[in-house]
Amino acid sequence: MNRLRLILRSLGTFGVLGVGILFFCAPLYFGALRPAERELEARRAAAERQRAHLPARPGGDPRAAELEAFYALFPPVERLGGELERLYGLARASGLELLQGEYRVERRPGGLTFYRIALPVRGGYAQVRGFASAVLTRMPVASIDGLRFERKKPGDTQLDAQLRLTIHFRPGRDDAGEAP
Repeated sequence: MNRLRLILRSLGTFGVLGVGILFFCAPLYFGALRPAERELEARRAAAERQRAHLPARPGGDPRAAELEAFYALFPPVERLGGELERLYGLARASGLELLQGEYRVERRPGGLTFYRIALPVRGGYAQVRGFASAVLTRMPVASIDGLRFERKKPGDTQLDAQLRLTIHFRPGRDDAGEAP
């Protein structure tokens, strides 16, 4: 005990603080920073593997390869039905009542295809919020363009909401011949 006091006294206030910080930083490093570094390295390796699978074009423009890699992040337009089923499944899982929506496809020459959806839903605020959150987290190729709430009476627990969504797709086979 006297030896400990002697060591603490010789370290001084700043030395004791430094040792305390060291004891705090070691678990933080091994519990939070080290796993984050491993995850970052795994993501870099996955990106490198994906880049290696891209067809190499001798003498090609590196920007064209980057554009192809960007388009590869999106599903082909042929998977539209599957993405809609996922959207409807998320709405059902959130407990929302789906009403008839409006759908339209926008194709841009040599670019992404946009599937615009105006989706009226009915449910509680928490259900609508949960659905919007699920769409953003489970459908990374979707974006919420607008969200409008309407309550018939001030005391109603049910809301009528209108979500405007866009699902993004890479150019389809029939669009592949067009230059970017």
